[in-house]
Parts: sequence; structure tokens; C-alpha cells
Amino acid sequence: MKKNHDKTMMHIGSILNSSLKACRSGGDGEMMRIWDIWDNAVGDAVAKNSRPFSFKGHLLLVHVSSSSWLYHLNFHKKDLMAKLNLALGSEMVRDLTFKIGTL
Repeated sequence: MKKNHDKTMMHIGSILNSSLKACRSGGDGEMMRIWDIWDNAVGDAVAKNSRPFSFKGHLLLVHVSSSSWLYHLNFHKKDLMAKLNLALGSEMVRDLTFKIGTL
């Protein structure tokens, strides 16, 4: 049996995007949009120390790398929501919750 291996390299984000879309319901489109814009919307330092984890209703749960980042991002919560909503083009995120977790 001959196996056909495609040796084209792909960015991991595009692989995850297509895999998640195949496995999850259409209601997760908002979460995919948040993942797509996260790094650019929040900036390099925040992006290196946090990741969106789940989105329910208008609440975005974000995993952070440490307690100091949890404190820092809570302090800048309104600014982060404004940046995210600007990048999303609508007021999708109305609340942010931060939790120490894996990135």
C-alpha cells in the first residue's frame, strides 16, 4: 500500500483552526475569532504570558502564566476589553476573567 505524504509545511494555527472547526459546533466561531486576533490585539508581552481559554456568552476566560500576570491583567482589564472589541469589530467581550493555567 502506497502512502501519499504531503511535505508542505503549515502554520500550527491553521492546523488547529481547521481541526477545531471540524470537531466543534458552529457556535464556537467567536472563540476562533478571538484566537485569531489575540496576539495583535493585546501586544507581545501580554500574548507571551496569556492565552484565551474559553468564551461563553460575553465572558472570556484567559489563562495566565503567573499570579503577577493575573494581577497585572486584572488591573488593565477595561483596556484589554476595549482592544479586543476594537479588533473584533463589535462588543463581543463584556467581561474578562483570568486564571493561572497552561498556555
